[in-house]
Amino acid sequence: MTAVLHPAPPQRPAPTAHRAEPSPSWFHTRRTGLALTILLAATAVLYLWNLTASGYANTFYAAAAQAGSQNWKAWFFGSLDTSNFITVDKPPASLWVMGLSGRIFGFSSASLLVPQALMGVGSVALVYAAVKRVATPAAGLVAGAVLAATPAAALMFKFDNPDALLVLLMTLAGYFVIRAMCTEVGRRAAMWVALAGVALGFAFLTKMLQGLMVLPAFGAAYLIAGQVRLRTRLFHLVIGAASVVISAGWWVLAVWLWPADSRPYIGGSTNNSVMDLVLGYNGLGRLFGSTGGGMAGGSAGSSFGGSAGLDRLFGSEMGIQISWLIPAALIALVFGLLARGRAPRTDLLRASLILWGGWFLVTGLIFSYMSGTIHPYYTVALAPAVAGMIGVGGYALWLVRARWIGRCGLAAMMLAAGIWSWVLLHRNAEWLPMLKWILLAGTVVGAILVLVGAKGRFRKLAVAGLIIGSLAGITGSASYAIATAATAHGGSIPTAGPTGAVSDSGMGGGGGMGGDQGQGDGEALPNSDDASRNPMASGPGTTSGPGTSSGSESTSELTAMLVNAGTTWSAATNGSQSAATYELASDTAVMAIGGWSSDPAPTLDQFIEYVADGEVHYYIASGQGGSPRASQGGESTSSAIQEWVEANFTSTTVGNSTIYDLSGYVG
Repeated sequence: MTAVLHPAPPQRPAPTAHRAEPSPSWFHTRRTGLALTILLAATAVLYLWNLTASGYANTFYAAAAQAGSQNWKAWFFGSLDTSNFITVDKPPASLWVMGLSGRIFGFSSASLLVPQALMGVGSVALVYAAVKRVATPAAGLVAGAVLAATPAAALMFKFDNPDALLVLLMTLAGYFVIRAMCTEVGRRAAMWVALAGVALGFAFLTKMLQGLMVLPAFGAAYLIAGQVRLRTRLFHLVIGAASVVISAGWWVLAVWLWPADSRPYIGGSTNNSVMDLVLGYNGLGRLFGSTGGGMAGGSAGSSFGGSAGLDRLFGSEMGIQISWLIPAALIALVFGLLARGRAPRTDLLRASLILWGGWFLVTGLIFSYMSGTIHPYYTVALAPAVAGMIGVGGYALWLVRARWIGRCGLAAMMLAAGIWSWVLLHRNAEWLPMLKWILLAGTVVGAILVLVGAKGRFRKLAVAGLIIGSLAGITGSASYAIATAATAHGGSIPTAGPTGAVSDSGMGGGGGMGGDQGQGDGEALPNSDDASRNPMASGPGTTSGPGTSSGSESTSELTAMLVNAGTTWSAATNGSQSAATYELASDTAVMAIGGWSSDPAPTLDQFIEYVADGEVHYYIASGQGGSPRASQGGESTSSAIQEWVEANFTSTTVGNSTIYDLSGYVG
């Protein structure tokens, strides 16, 4: 008996779980190391070049860093002044770095801003390392370059807001999660998850709940793709959550246990507690508006991000900060997941796409729809996610370039980058008008070469197309990043891009204006003929606040008065922004009545007691902080104090400032 065996029809093999590449040759390692060195060196030059042109940048945080460099209690709490009256409206982690830098190297513009720039270099290195671990060094270099060339990154890594440390810590946590997903040994995987939790805990101590918005993506990625069994993965996530709570909660607990009368008032809160700040001003108030005094962002001008909705990230306010490569990144995410669809559960490329894509989607949707205060520079938190999606997604598509999904996905990424760069550059049509056409043409050429060059004798064309299309796609973002880095920035609401890039009305632009509703009425810094020492000086990328004195003699006189005051607080004035300006000028403690957001501190009775005890020498009228919060007592307290001062003391004019000498008061 015989049997005829018919061959089974050929089937396309399922993708295997992507693992780390074999150990490269010595030459390849040297070449990769050189390329990484060039990338990091270029990033350092971009972020460090002419760094001190911005002076103290945001004087609000600069004054707190100065206080922390001189007083350990001020450093621990994030106090605005060395006498510890009130803190800034954020937790102090970023101030710990700048304060230590000022203590070690002496407080200056350089000691304030160099750590921020180095955080940018570190973030680029971490994105490279995270993408390289699941893909190739080339993919890591692409991802690192995307982050370095993001305008929002070029802005915030040269500025003293907390966002630089926030991005570094979130990126570090993402790297740790990827290490955990690559690890087959349970204990080592648990260690990496715990380290990710520690990084996110300190991200919370940098900018509170914004530092935890990546948690859903990180948890989902590890739960789906971790190497160990499900029960162990769940246990590891519990360890990670405990690490977050411990690394974030120790400072919150310390503040809660510390006697309130021997620590500064918690700025931004309504009841002098950190939890009120977490859930109110820096929590629900940001999401839903009104709570905690933040101005609603949904209908404000450019400094408040534009109207809420899916198009907010692409609008005239936020678009130039972050959106250059978002269309390409979303295409990379979708096509990359499709390309890895049949891979095993532990596939590292798919897991990495879940991590970066989840980071972007959760954070991006929150930014798009939050009704409270939001500024365009917040979008720097999306930059590592965009970079990771492009690096990993692009590599996943390159692996299957012989199939239509790979070729079409890569071509679509290039075209999306080119078309959207054209749109963004066209919004500022007078700036390098030919650039948008060159970049659009480059991405079209690159896409065509990738589509036709995947097989046979034209295979080398695909490589050429990938290089041409990638360079053209990233150049628009890089051009705005360079323009941003070349411009000095000051105030509280800086924006990226060259002059004229933000067309919508509102505070911001090159220098921005301070506070949630504008820069304080404080004088320019006395004795500051050098713009690098004067963050309020007029010049490119800076904004002089109302009430800025035009005469250096009168401002010098006021500074001399504060220096020679000889009291716990040399002066008191309304609002943290004005107090910060006087502090930086005189290197003395100035009481910020109402703090940044019209906090109910001090009460009138408390202020009278301070004056009677001889702890405040002068009162400087017409100060200004941030957003008013009259319903919670802040504005009415400030008004009551000013009315009491005006009724009991005689005013004098120093420059453009109205001064009251409070010494000698007996009640």
